[in-house]
Amino acid sequence: QVHLVESGGGLVQPGGSLTLSCSSSTGALNHFAIGWFRQAPGKEREGVSCISFTDGRTYYIDSVKGRFTISATNAKTAVILEMNNLKPEDTATYYCAILGMGLSTAQAMGRMFEFQSQLDDWGQGTQVTVSS
Repeated sequence: QVHLVESGGGLVQPGGSLTLSCSSSTGALNHFAIGWFRQAPGKEREGVSCISFTDGRTYYIDSVKGRFTISATNAKTAVILEMNNLKPEDTATYYCAILGMGLSTAQAMGRMFEFQSQLDDWGQGTQVTVSS
């Protein structure tokens, strides 16, 4: 079973940048689609971005498009979420999850929206706080 660990969060001023990592301890992730999610205090968990290694494409929700970039390390053992021009509303605990194996980006996107409310097994996440 693949186990994912999130890291890279921290405190940053508005307009700053952070890079989050979703690492696998059990090998490469290149057979999977991976999604990043976040949950702010008092709010529902939301899918933020996903990547499909099947078709090599990515998806972002509108509120982060142009500011966040999802990618993978060369060895495909980690999925990176580079976050630029951070805003206070990006403050949340960020989680990653496997969306499935062999999914296209369209399928991964659909699975990401399902997992927002249906996935029970989440990791510890990494806290991102954007504040001056």
